Amino acid sequence: MKPKEEMKIRKGSRTNKILKILLKIIVAVIIALGLFLAVVYIVNIVCNKSEQGKIQSYGQLVPVDGKNMNVLIQGQGEETVVLLPGYGTAAPALDFKPLVEELSPFYKVVVVEPFGYGLSDGTEKERSTANIVSEIHEALQSLNIDRYILMGHSIAGIYGLDYVNKYENEVSAFVGIDSSVPTQGGMDAEFPIGTFKLLKKSGFARLVMKLSADPYAGLPFDDETKEQMRILTRKNMYNPSTVNEMENFNSNFTAAQNLAFPKNLPLILFIQTNNTDVEGWIPLHEGQVKDSAHGKVIKLEGEHYLHHTRSKEIVENFRMFMEEVK
Repeated sequence: MKPKEEMKIRKGSRTNKILKILLKIIVAVIIALGLFLAVVYIVNIVCNKSEQGKIQSYGQLVPVDGKNMNVLIQGQGEETVVLLPGYGTAAPALDFKPLVEELSPFYKVVVVEPFGYGLSDGTEKERSTANIVSEIHEALQSLNIDRYILMGHSIAGIYGLDYVNKYENEVSAFVGIDSSVPTQGGMDAEFPIGTFKLLKKSGFARLVMKLSADPYAGLPFDDETKEQMRILTRKNMYNPSTVNEMENFNSNFTAAQNLAFPKNLPLILFIQTNNTDVEGWIPLHEGQVKDSAHGKVIKLEGEHYLHHTRSKEIVENFRMFMEEVK
């Protein structure tokens, strides 16, 4: 055999060996990845079942549209304040705890957990503003609550607009906590709904939460409350009801653009001073109160969930405002 031919055979042999090694590595990686995905999936299923038994009940269930809606009532005041959560707040009654504690010495406080939130049932009914508002109203009717101040965080500013126009004779004032505005930008975006559903089903949403920083670190919640909020976040995130609500963002915000707060309705909006996510955040809210006979905007330093850290200031200013408009 000629030297050149011998070298070619040797090179071919080496190439085959390298290819076999690479193939083994690729197969090993695929197997390892498959095992990892399986472990994440199985751990999520096991943890979901385990955590279901750790959920501590709070509030009371009221019948709404053939299902159960959870409502927390605290305080014995003559006037009633109804609290509505922002989008995706997993456990509203727990999340509002700092605010409820500041309000309850002076008011009867009612925290409504819409379908898909907290301990309430989920629903297959379209998450349109009309349906959400109707369900909240039915819950209050079930409790014989027919005169109240409506106080809402974030997207409750959109639902609240519809609510105060439909039930103007029941609502005595509206209070916004960094509440959404119909004309704010970005609500026509297409959200990766399929990705969110996959994250939930695969267990990767749980893994991402585990690896992320603690969202409750440094906030005024006791350890038990924090743990319950974590459990309910894992339970409720990306559930069918809240995913459908996200799908309705654009239509709900668009429909609200035809609405305004009633001129004679007392209106106070607490907003984040340093919001850099939404262009014109402060002017948008000032525009909402400019035609109101009793309208006011109060700017507070803090994050979007202002009630986590500024509940005392919110309640103090709210009470002064209500005294002024009497």
